[in-house]
Amino acid sequence: MANATGLVAGYALDALLGDPRRWHPVAGFGTAAGALERRVYRPDRTAGTAFTALAVGAPVLLGAAAALATRRHPVARAALVAAGTWTVLGGRTLRHESRVMARALGRADLPAARSRLGNLCGRDPSALDEPELARATVESVAENTSDAVVAPLVWGAVAGLPGLLGYRAANTLDAMVGHRSPRYARFGTPAARLDDALNLVPSRLTGLLTVAVAPVAHGDRAAAWHVWRRDRADHPSPNAGQCEAAMAGALGVRLGGRNVYFGRAETRPFLGDGPRPEARHLKRAARISGAVGVAALGLAALYPVTVGRLVGAAGRAALGAVTRAARDSGRGSGR
Repeated sequence: MANATGLVAGYALDALLGDPRRWHPVAGFGTAAGALERRVYRPDRTAGTAFTALAVGAPVLLGAAAALATRRHPVARAALVAAGTWTVLGGRTLRHESRVMARALGRADLPAARSRLGNLCGRDPSALDEPELARATVESVAENTSDAVVAPLVWGAVAGLPGLLGYRAANTLDAMVGHRSPRYARFGTPAARLDDALNLVPSRLTGLLTVAVAPVAHGDRAAAWHVWRRDRADHPSPNAGQCEAAMAGALGVRLGGRNVYFGRAETRPFLGDGPRPEARHLKRAARISGAVGVAALGLAALYPVTVGRLVGAAGRAALGAVTRAARDSGRGSGR
């Protein structure tokens, strides 16, 4: 109950206040991880594995210690989980950026829209027109609904405070070193693989929830389901396509195409049917993202007091059986 209460309270804080404007813990973690990278960097996967283990392991251990210290103090536990949830979520900021982009494109103010794109993704905006800026925004909202909302809630529900902090650490490392570049081609691979693994379930849950809530933005649930099933595996990422295909179907637009990053270009398969996104689609995408977040919160809050309780009971029973077997074996050896 303490974890469930903390998740709900933390989600409410994010919905009301958004990201902390100063002294954001995630920014502090990024600074510390950057310093660690400079000390351990070598252009190979062994160094990348050590870096990832240290940078993710430290927050997990910190969360585990805090959870252990508050195991008999549910109010303190709920407060810590609430603070951790607020810290790692980014739903309000994501929806705000989508609406700001919609207003800029609605005014045909391309310089303002291009200047905002960096808050959502790492593409080079200098040559993007309205449809491409809108497409980048819809794709970013779709993917980050999983990364910044659903996945933290899933891991917070499953593993409490260590899950929240560990997931956000892994996701932050992926953003820092998980991209393809000469420097991180090998060093960043362990961080990227860990982030992929942690998002396997949340991304698919995000896709399904996007299909389920499509009508809140006047979307067609059947079309969203069709596009999600047909196109989700076409994306080069094992997870992003789950979210983007569902969003494309829910909005009735076509995503994918050529993405230009700074010094690098990628061409991705098309997802969905219909026209390219426009400014009018961005507010609908934000509405879907918000509805998905609320649905994920409901599932996350129920998990610790339903499935989580059963899993915990089964785990304790299994541990008891192993302990008894070891004790009986020891007695037999003594005879």
